[in-house]
Amino acid sequence: MYNSKIAGTGHFVPENVVTNDDLSKIMDTNDEWIQERTGIKERRHVVEGDGNTNSSMAVKASKIAIKKAGLVVDDIEFIVYATISSDLFFPGSSALVQEQLGCKENIAALEVRNACSGFIYALSVADQFIKTGMYKNVLVIGAEVHSTGIDLTTRGRDVSVLFGDGAGAVVLSQTTEERGILSTHLHAEGKHAKELYVEAPSSTKWVPKLLADTDDLSYYPYMNGREVFKHAVTRFPEVIIEGLEANNMTSNDIDLFIPHQANLRISQFVGKRLGLPEEKVFNNIQKYGNTTAATLPIALDEALEEGKIKEGDTVVLAAFGAGFTWASAIIKW
Repeated sequence: MYNSKIAGTGHFVPENVVTNDDLSKIMDTNDEWIQERTGIKERRHVVEGDGNTNSSMAVKASKIAIKKAGLVVDDIEFIVYATISSDLFFPGSSALVQEQLGCKENIAALEVRNACSGFIYALSVADQFIKTGMYKNVLVIGAEVHSTGIDLTTRGRDVSVLFGDGAGAVVLSQTTEERGILSTHLHAEGKHAKELYVEAPSSTKWVPKLLADTDDLSYYPYMNGREVFKHAVTRFPEVIIEGLEANNMTSNDIDLFIPHQANLRISQFVGKRLGLPEEKVFNNIQKYGNTTAATLPIALDEALEEGKIKEGDTVVLAAFGAGFTWASAIIKW
């Protein structure tokens, strides 16, 4: 029986820092208002001409992860890519990254569109392929460029202050050791899909319809913040406890909890619900905002860089987001 372990991690974010004070110059908001509600101090945005796209940032993060894993690009046999902001409407960025990385010809590239839960969904897919013995090394990516698709005006501030751009990647490798990804747990509840979504362009509202109505702003994200928060603080602990119980563990066994970076208040609430001290909950939303599918691999790489994870530790990843979808992964490092 094979297990899969995270052999290497990497991340990349644009150099352009956008502070809360910067946003206050283009919309009716302020640093105190944003920090009080979200914990965010700044985020990164791509800038036209800087060369940063969803796929190019993913390539940069992936090269770091592959190098840290002690591998070369030719060792990668499969790419699983989580994003909701591909460079193109189609095909997905997974195919673009396969070409840009210079992977072996014709290796498979799969795209996962589960928004904030996307990285754990992607990790779960990769884990299953490795455990069945089909692949030995799988590249799992989470990347987003949100800044080019949000309403950076007072009208859209409730959403636009939250999001940033960035990419993270991990290399999942086959091992016979009793460590690595112990289990993943995935859920969805589609009846809440329109509490957090982007309506257009889509097959139900195609481009001609959008162009015909200049007042139609359905191409910007909509979020019912209260409803999202209410469900998040319930589903986060549920899916974590589900994972712990599946491995005969309790929250006392957690050495580090890395939540999806949606809102610092949610992360703090969940940490308290689990009885975890602050030092066991890793947050970096203050610097990057919500980078959706990229938050977990970026945070995981930073936690390792800061020495917060050591061999033998139990690391828990969890996420909640659009769909609604939610997920957890229990990892023995």
